Amino acid sequence: MQKGIKMKIDRLIGIITVLQQNKKVTAPYLAKKFEVSRRTINRDIEDICRAGIPIVTTQGKGGGISIMEGFNLDTKVFTTEELQAIFTGLKSIDSISRTSYADKLKSKFSGKDSVIPVSDNIIIDLSTYYKDSLAEKIELLKKAINQKRLVSFRYYYSKGEADKLIEPYLIMFKWSSWYLFGYCTERQDFRMYKLNRLWNLLITETEYVSRTIPEHISDFDGHFPDDYEITAVFDSSEKFRLIEEYGVGCYTETEEGHLIFKRGFTNRDVLISWLLSFGDKVEVIEPAEVRKQIKKIAENLIEKYK
Repeated sequence: MQKGIKMKIDRLIGIITVLQQNKKVTAPYLAKKFEVSRRTINRDIEDICRAGIPIVTTQGKGGGISIMEGFNLDTKVFTTEELQAIFTGLKSIDSISRTSYADKLKSKFSGKDSVIPVSDNIIIDLSTYYKDSLAEKIELLKKAINQKRLVSFRYYYSKGEADKLIEPYLIMFKWSSWYLFGYCTERQDFRMYKLNRLWNLLITETEYVSRTIPEHISDFDGHFPDDYEITAVFDSSEKFRLIEEYGVGCYTETEEGHLIFKRGFTNRDVLISWLLSFGDKVEVIEPAEVRKQIKKIAENLIEKYK
């Protein structure tokens, strides 16, 4: 008996969740989804109404079952931990937004601060030194994506700079940076663009039809393959930096206390800059071309500082 009651409660919660996520569904759809008869679904809908959640049922073509428009569930359906997670996430978005989504949502929770256990023991700041310009870019890109309009901008990268015309699809925070994922109209392919290298952003009047993103393209880690494998020996004094950036276990320690570091990098120029930031506390063992490039840079520095 208790098992049957639990199954019914789980199904009722499931039905409410489906109705919250969809404007309208049909009884046959719910019956198939929860593997019960339509009569059982009808009884469940009656039970949900008796619980105080207004359900609207319309007949005929285009009819179905829905929660009454404008109705919001009581905040008591959230646990303290769930509310804290929601507001921590919203506050992190607020750090790069010109709108305080946390405050807006908080005002909708019946106006009672006491039911909003906002925790300040976790702070996530997604902004950068360029917070103002970053927030403006994100707002413009959100608008362009919603309106399905092309964006243009000036892009700066290792090969120089170029004007781009892009179909924007996603704004992404990954690898500690903000990116735009879109379709380049010139290259006729999907590309990733770092927002801090993207300037003079404009929304054009040209609309676009959304493309289907191939599955292998949506594997965003694949956009940054680790093609540049290196082996380097670091001085023990740099252990804290290696751990900070790549974690404990990213190196092996020799009897002399040196740190052997092996890893793949996505960009050769970034790799060289990173290695040079350690000064004389690192020696690259392989590959030979990286050793050669660093040696050339060192020789140029000696010549410049004579």
